[in-house]
Amino acid sequence: MNRNLMLLASGALMLAAGGWWVSARADAAQHSSAANGTLPSPAQHAANALFGEGDEADTALVGETRALLVLKNGKIIYERYGKGFGQDSKLISWSMAKSIMAVLTGLIISDGKLALDEPAPVPLWQRSGDPRGHITVRHLLNMASGLKYVEIANPVYDSDTVRMLFGQGAKDMAVYAETQPAIAKPDEQFNYSTGSSVILSDILTRTLTESQDPDTRRQAMLDYFRGRLSEPLGMTSLTPEFDASGTMIGGSILHATARDYAKFGEFLRHRGVVNGQRLLPESWIDFMLTSSPADGGYGGHIWLNKPRPAGSNPALWPGQGPSDLFACLGHQGQYIIVSPSQGLTIVRLGISTNTQNDAVREQLRKLTAAL
Repeated sequence: MNRNLMLLASGALMLAAGGWWVSARADAAQHSSAANGTLPSPAQHAANALFGEGDEADTALVGETRALLVLKNGKIIYERYGKGFGQDSKLISWSMAKSIMAVLTGLIISDGKLALDEPAPVPLWQRSGDPRGHITVRHLLNMASGLKYVEIANPVYDSDTVRMLFGQGAKDMAVYAETQPAIAKPDEQFNYSTGSSVILSDILTRTLTESQDPDTRRQAMLDYFRGRLSEPLGMTSLTPEFDASGTMIGGSILHATARDYAKFGEFLRHRGVVNGQRLLPESWIDFMLTSSPADGGYGGHIWLNKPRPAGSNPALWPGQGPSDLFACLGHQGQYIIVSPSQGLTIVRLGISTNTQNDAVREQLRKLTAAL
């Protein structure tokens, strides 16, 4: 999705997400709060550039950076916010939420309530002869389900993402995604799809409650979300949104502070352990960080620093950074970057167009390389 989608969808999102909207601060790109901590010179140069500062040769048109947080071996070594934002500002995840959905899925599977490689329990797919009956949870997490779904289109309102989040599918997003036809066999092709994440959210909710009542569905997911994820990780600001049917919009609309997004990154860096306690099986982290069969640069709802198929847009920096580096990425330049071999977690939140995000990604590469 691009900035035009945001302009199109802003009014619709107020209806689809219970009236929530965060107004953009037009001057935040020009003025930012003082930084907490300093970095080595090359890293500091990249951090400044992410706020539109530096000499002409290095200053990129990066859009608006609202938060930049750098942790080294679990300690904050740099923290800076755009004007009007700070440690308590809850900012939207966009597709970083997909990685959180992956962890929730792993928790429910480790509880024995769901299986990774059995047919996904979607009632609409269980009819005799329906090819969708062969889709597993693994296929959904790998973005290789074979379902028809157009993530981005021109014009933007022709995309399934806009239609599902803000159009005719907004009241029951899972039904919109689950009624899409199969156009390929599972694992045949990679198709990045917010719809796959919404299907997973519906599957998880139905493992927690048999009720069709939206309030009951919402509360069941909230209780699990808080009890198994946000509270154990100390992510007290992490707030999900739900559609009118009570399905968590797990593919794109969560909110949290930069520090809480960093806690999620640290949880992944520690391979499912927090405060010395294992919450998620290490084998699940291995699965998340294993390439999807159809795209080496994508794992289980998370991006990997590995080559993608020819013609694919770059996500990270394969060949220019640690091979174990991975990231949660979101629309408009949301990043949680984790580099285990460097003991590094970086969070960048803001608003950037697709073109500006190329510059954001380059400055984050320089920042990561310098540390």
